[in-house]
Amino acid sequence: MATLGKFDTLPPVLPPIAAASPDWRRSATPADAFGWLAAGWRDFATRPGLSLAYGGLIFVVSLLIVWGLVDLGYDYILFPSLSGFLVVAPLAATGLYEKSRRLAAGETVTLADMLFVRIRSGGQIVFVGLLLLLLMLLWNRAAVLLFALFFGLLPFPSFDHVLPVLLGTPMGVLLLVVGSLVGGLFAAFSFAVSVFAIPRLLDQRTDALSAMGRIMAIVSHNLPVMLTWAAIVVALFALSVATALVGLVVVFPLLGHATWHAYVAMRSPAGTPAPATSTTPAGAPA
Repeated sequence: MATLGKFDTLPPVLPPIAAASPDWRRSATPADAFGWLAAGWRDFATRPGLSLAYGGLIFVVSLLIVWGLVDLGYDYILFPSLSGFLVVAPLAATGLYEKSRRLAAGETVTLADMLFVRIRSGGQIVFVGLLLLLLMLLWNRAAVLLFALFFGLLPFPSFDHVLPVLLGTPMGVLLLVVGSLVGGLFAAFSFAVSVFAIPRLLDQRTDALSAMGRIMAIVSHNLPVMLTWAAIVVALFALSVATALVGLVVVFPLLGHATWHAYVAMRSPAGTPAPATSTTPAGAPA
């Protein structure tokens, strides 16, 4: 019988590695979302000047963006831009997560610590930030296209005439309904991938895609409590808009601190010790 020489024996075959089946379910209930809000308020009330200064900075930046859109004649995209603010808000709240993290760890915290945060995952946060910004730009473009589909190639109404057009005509009401549904899809996706992604990148060494994938899995397996939290966020943001964005000075820090506590509560299965936060710099060997 002919032999295959040095290939006459087959290497040992190892059994396939069993697929991991992580437990994405948590024991949190919708009532826990209000507990996260209460914990966020406690962090806000601890050295409130820091949180108010941070919220004031967000208010000033938001006001400058609104003024710039109006001054450049783009006031017709103010409504989608305001809704798009919720898409990029998790990135803007990084300093608030850091304050809550330091308070929980018993560390000192200053405004400089909140403005110049040391991210444990390093530059991975840039990828999440780019995705959120692209989602916001895509939503603004979708809003413009929807207007063109319903009203043709007509000039966009100015900010003073947007509400009469949307609420005073049948096509405007239909556009408002369809636009809300489309905007809801953008908001749902961005919420699912980003609600805890930034806190996770701040807290642990991981890559952006893994962080977003893990957060999406947690959100999809814990819909009652996460939908309750999303409703709280939308309601408080709507309150801020109703106050000409002045409410952001308090609401934004409150939600930022509360989001950190929500992340801590949801990052590990019930009964499993949460991973310890290390101060090892990103990129250093663990």
